[in-house]
Amino acid sequence: MHLNNDHLISLAETFKLLGDPTRLAILVACLEQEKTVGQIVSDTGASQSLVSHHLRLLRGARLIQPRRDGRHIYYHAHDQHIRCTLQDMIEHIQEEER
Repeated sequence: MHLNNDHLISLAETFKLLGDPTRLAILVACLEQEKTVGQIVSDTGASQSLVSHHLRLLRGARLIQPRRDGRHIYYHAHDQHIRCTLQDMIEHIQEEER
C-alpha cells in the first residue's frame, strides 16, 4: 500500500484526534446506534460543552456524522470503515484480557 504525504498527514491527524480518551469515548458511544448530545453526555460522563466541542472536531475529521430530526440532532459513526476499524481495535484490546 502506498500513501502520499498528504494521506499520511491526514491519517496521523485522525489518530491524534482519537488519542484523546473523551473523543474516543464519544465515538465508541456512537458506534452501535445514533445518540443525542444528552445521551452522549450520560454515556461518557463528560460535560455538555465538552461533548459539543469534541463532536465538532470529530465531525470535521469525518468520524462522526449528524442527522437532524426536527429539533434533535443525532450523531453516529460516519461510515462502516470507522465502525469496523474501532470494533477491530476493541476486540484486539479485549483479547489481552482473555
